[in-house]
Amino acid sequence: MKNMTADSAKYEFMLDNQFFVDLDGPEVQKGKLEVKLSVKKTSGVFLLDFHTEGVVIVPCDRCLDEMELSISTSDQLKVKLGLSFAEEGDIVIVPEDDGYINIAWFLYEFIVLHIPMKHVHAPGKCNKGMVGKLNKHLRISADDDMGVAMDEDDGISEEPQEIDPRWNELKKILDNN
Repeated sequence: MKNMTADSAKYEFMLDNQFFVDLDGPEVQKGKLEVKLSVKKTSGVFLLDFHTEGVVIVPCDRCLDEMELSISTSDQLKVKLGLSFAEEGDIVIVPEDDGYINIAWFLYEFIVLHIPMKHVHAPGKCNKGMVGKLNKHLRISADDDMGVAMDEDDGISEEPQEIDPRWNELKKILDNN
C-alpha cells in the first residue's frame, strides 16, 4: 500500500517466512511482521521511519526447539543522494544514478537488534527430552563435585552424579584463573 503527498510517502509491508529465507540471515529464519514505513524528504535528506510489529521464530537457547518472540520497534534511517553507495555515520548515501535503496537488509538488522541476547522458553515449556539430557551434564562450578540437574519445571535441583576422576586434574586449571 502506498500513500503519497508532495514530500512524503507511506508504505506497508508484510514480512513472512519467505522474506527471512530470501535474506538467509543467521539469526532469524522465520517470522511474521508488519512494517509501516513513512518517508519524508527534508532539505536533501530522506528520513525513513520504520515501525515494525509481529513475531519471529528463533531456537530456544536451552532446548533448541523453536519459540516465538514478539517484536515491536521503531527505527529511523537517513538517506541522501550522492555519487556512490556509502554509509557515513547515521546517513546512507545512495548513488544518484540509481535513485533507490533496497531496505530489506536494514529491516532485517532492525529486527535482529531487538531480539534479546538470551531467548529461552518460559519455565516448564522446554523440550522435556532435551532438558533430561542437559541434566546429565550441567555443573555450576569447578569446585562442585555434584552434578546439578534441572527439574521438570526447568528449575535447578541438586542430584549427585559420578564424576570421572581424570577431570580433577583439569579443575586445577580453572582454580589458577
